[in-house]
Amino acid sequence: MTIIDKYIIKKYLGTFSFMLILLSIVVLVIDVQQKIPRIENAKLIDPKLDLSYFLVHFYPFWIVNLVMTFLSILVFISVIYFTSRMANNTEIVAVISSGASFHRFAKPYLLTSVLIAGISLVVNHFVLPWANIKKNELEAYTYNARNKEKVLGTAPASAQLSRTEYIFVNSWNKAEQRGSGFIFQKFDKDRKMTYELKASDVYWDKDKKQFVLNNYLEKTINKDNSAKLGNGGELRKSYGHSPEELFPNELLGQNKTTPELIKFINREKEKGNSNLNTHLNELYQRTSMPISIIILTFLALSLSSQKKRGGLGINLAVGISLAFVFVFSFEALKVVSENKSMSPALAMWFPNIVFFPLAAYLYLKRANQ
Repeated sequence: MTIIDKYIIKKYLGTFSFMLILLSIVVLVIDVQQKIPRIENAKLIDPKLDLSYFLVHFYPFWIVNLVMTFLSILVFISVIYFTSRMANNTEIVAVISSGASFHRFAKPYLLTSVLIAGISLVVNHFVLPWANIKKNELEAYTYNARNKEKVLGTAPASAQLSRTEYIFVNSWNKAEQRGSGFIFQKFDKDRKMTYELKASDVYWDKDKKQFVLNNYLEKTINKDNSAKLGNGGELRKSYGHSPEELFPNELLGQNKTTPELIKFINREKEKGNSNLNTHLNELYQRTSMPISIIILTFLALSLSSQKKRGGLGINLAVGISLAFVFVFSFEALKVVSENKSMSPALAMWFPNIVFFPLAAYLYLKRANQ
């Protein structure tokens, strides 16, 4: 590794680290200021949920999630910034004039982007889910009233245990993990009901990992259509999964490492659940976003390695515009995928599919100049 390589890598990592710290501080201050009224409301529910508690138990993990979401964009803007300064100072001209090819000049960019992408892959697949567990325990308290009710409030819930077994709860409180109007139904291959269990109330026993049914009534339907009835005050049932697994919300996939998420998705497919695009988006994005770091590094290098009229300002303007398009396309394609208008794999890889040819074209064009 030459002195020039070390110089560029130092510039790359130094600028990236500065941008990372600056973004984290600015966004943290803005978000805290915005959410203080909601945090104060959370304190009315639980006195320990004050601002200091959130600063220790929520925001460090929230920052990890934020950084990993915008990591590729931070890399993109960082590369444009320090490469534009090198171009304006004629440092790149000096390197090329010394006999080094543009491909050789780009080598430290490749090495550094691969390093960051590799770390990002490990974090996305194994570390970020742990941070999300901590974050998601408190995140609902930072939502507005309507969205908080979706996560912590009471609503109807249902689950498909297999292709022939179903659970319905008329009113289920996700925070307290209890509800009313419980129904379990089992059908045969001809879609004829063979068993039904009803209960007026149900709650989840965390210690014994069982559902406790109160005032239950069960009915077994025989082949001759006769029915056997039974009832009682309390009945304990284990359906193989916790309420979080049976009645998942959109945050569940974020909390699982990739092996756990794949296992969960496969299990839901076996049960016949076809509403999995949110979790599939999470799965594919964990790989596509780190790969975009390499693509955007070379796109940024190609855009900013020549001295231009307007200098650093015009390069940053172009870079921020492209960054906005990149982020917006990911978020828009998530919605498209969740509406089942596009497969999750294609939706999460589509920005890379579009930006890769663009980066390759501009890079080769710059290298041949």
